[in-house]
Amino acid sequence: MLKTAVVGAGNWGQNLVQTLDQMGVLAAVVETDPAQKENLAKKYNNLVIYEDFRQLLDNPEIQALLIATPAPTHYPLARAALLAGKDVFLEKPMVLSSADAENLVELAGQKERVLMVGHLLLYQPAIQWLKQYILSGAVGDLRILSQERLKLGRVRANEDVLWSFGVHDIAVLLYLVGQSPEAVEATGQCVLQPQIADDVYVHLTFKSGVKANLHVSWLWPEQHRRLTVIGSEAMLVYNELEQTVTLHRKGISSGLAVRDQGCEVVFHGSAEPLRLECEHFLQAVEQRKAPLSDGCSAIDVIKILESASKEIAGTVKQKGGQDV
Repeated sequence: MLKTAVVGAGNWGQNLVQTLDQMGVLAAVVETDPAQKENLAKKYNNLVIYEDFRQLLDNPEIQALLIATPAPTHYPLARAALLAGKDVFLEKPMVLSSADAENLVELAGQKERVLMVGHLLLYQPAIQWLKQYILSGAVGDLRILSQERLKLGRVRANEDVLWSFGVHDIAVLLYLVGQSPEAVEATGQCVLQPQIADDVYVHLTFKSGVKANLHVSWLWPEQHRRLTVIGSEAMLVYNELEQTVTLHRKGISSGLAVRDQGCEVVFHGSAEPLRLECEHFLQAVEQRKAPLSDGCSAIDVIKILESASKEIAGTVKQKGGQDV
């Protein structure tokens, strides 16, 4: 039976530990925090807990690692794991530069190892339904995608709201459009901390003519997690909080007349895609095939984050570090 290990059992790593344990494939955890180690030992019988990551690499029985440590550690840990012949799942963001992402993809190819990135939203059944609905042609020509991820709180001191909130959404936008953008624009504001954007808008332009935009903020009075898809024949709204997709039979004719034939909820999804994501990773490892959110797809996400961050940083410098 395939054996896996989780590296880092912090806030999100605990979810991976629990899910893999329920699936019967968890063999070990790497964790250095004494309190976390004690909690793991109490909750999971016979679980091997390593303090040293190198001990895990030396265990030939463990084939696949799921890394859920802070983002700056992703590159060295993943590189060491691939060199040791392990298959690797990396939580988002994959790494902090496209150069590091490309290096990991190249190394995984050389070692013939699976490299998957935790773009969790791709594994929501609603997103898969949206992809198939768009491909069916029922929305007509795809024109606009608009994503919102807004709430109050979860402010970070070591990364801005785009890198914290926007990674999943950018992955989804690229997946639904099916191509990389030819232009990236970004604006935002640094309100709470210098040089760390709290409210960001990203605009993507694709060669096909599709436009996509993303608004992320941790300085917002209400929580919104919503994706709107606008086509020539219909419109769709995915409410992530309610896990519903609503079809709007609406549009504007060539004569600029409004067409409104009502709306209806056409899909109810699941709010727990983590098990589906883990199952997908294990299947990729067992079948030796590329996962949906492989390293190559993640490179495009990191490049967009880099481009957007450069625009934001440049404007911060011009305006003295506040409005961007």
